[in-house]
Amino acid sequence: MAWPGQPAPLHAKTILAYYLVWYAAPPHSTEWGWHWTMDRFQPDRINALGEREIASWYQPWIGPYDSGDTVALEYHALLMRIAGVDAVVINWFGPENVFDYARIDQNLRRFLPLLEQAGLQWALCFEDRSLQAPEPANLRSDPDPIPRAISILRHAARVYFNHPNYLRWQGRPVLLNFGPQVLRNPGQWQQVLNSLDPPPALFTINTPAPGAVGAFAWPPMWLSQAPGTDGVLSETALHRYLTDFEQSARTWPAAISTAFPRFHDIHPRAGVRGYWGYLGDRAGATFRQTLQRALTNATPMAMIATWNDFGEGTQIEPSGEFGLRDLLTLQELRRTHVDPAFAGTPQALELVRRLYLHRRCSGTNSARQAELDAAARALGSFQFREAAALLPPLEPTVTRGPNRPDLDTK
Repeated sequence: MAWPGQPAPLHAKTILAYYLVWYAAPPHSTEWGWHWTMDRFQPDRINALGEREIASWYQPWIGPYDSGDTVALEYHALLMRIAGVDAVVINWFGPENVFDYARIDQNLRRFLPLLEQAGLQWALCFEDRSLQAPEPANLRSDPDPIPRAISILRHAARVYFNHPNYLRWQGRPVLLNFGPQVLRNPGQWQQVLNSLDPPPALFTINTPAPGAVGAFAWPPMWLSQAPGTDGVLSETALHRYLTDFEQSARTWPAAISTAFPRFHDIHPRAGVRGYWGYLGDRAGATFRQTLQRALTNATPMAMIATWNDFGEGTQIEPSGEFGLRDLLTLQELRRTHVDPAFAGTPQALELVRRLYLHRRCSGTNSARQAELDAAARALGSFQFREAAALLPPLEPTVTRGPNRPDLDTK
């Protein structure tokens, strides 16, 4: 498949953001998706603050959204670019018509032109637990997961890996695996990789699986289950984990360090899984310290986990609780440690939010939407003065509160 556009240039340290495209919300979808409800919460209930009852301790600044809504996707892409992200790692289960996997794949396709317009690169993180899902009707059941994995990743190679903005390491497409959870036996991943031409540069969690070039760090919540922890991941245990990861990474061809703001999981309250632990936000200090460490160590890439996992509370996406705080930290530390000439500003982040609100208020006004298209292009090109001229301030009645129901349902 041919794609237009050119990849954005990268710096010595590539900053990644882990992103989920699995949310469903009206009116873009006919009903609220599981990741907003977890079969317990009712987003149609709205409190006195205008906040919907969702499966999260936190409220997105724009309210709960649909991952197929290009207005929300544009908002995210531009925020990430202007905050200092270079590439987006997209959680992906494959294209099969099982559970919500096909819809996630469709949302990914909708996202790509907006990532390209924003000048962002991207990569896939394959959830190999999808290999345990029921076979689609057009597939014959096979107890061996390898043929299915090969089929899924050949699809990725054919459809996605040749995208000009696809992230590469030493010329090879970067592929993360959230696991391995199924392909755990020695040689299984190697067999899958050998079937792909070129084989992607594979990164697995914590330690490299056979055939992988390296690994990526992830919030080590299992450490909060140790005796005497009271279910809380301490600052000491967290930094010991990061030190051990960095020391191990010295022996690998490559590694991806990870920064995270907190872990405050709603799943136990929803009754859908047990308690995995808690990592405190510490008024932004957890994110600042882990990000500074990830940006200053020897790994070639640093990933933020996550942009928008509201279920586990690891998001840095602007929220009613934290606003732009974590994005401002990212701008500051990128400028300090990676790119002194980085031009992203707090005011430009506010312009992205203003663009989102103008999109919602302008509805089907095609002439105004064309002007907003020009504003989006200007923001993606860091032409902030030109964008501001197209995005006048909105009336206070339009901008009050982060989750106005009449805006997030238009």
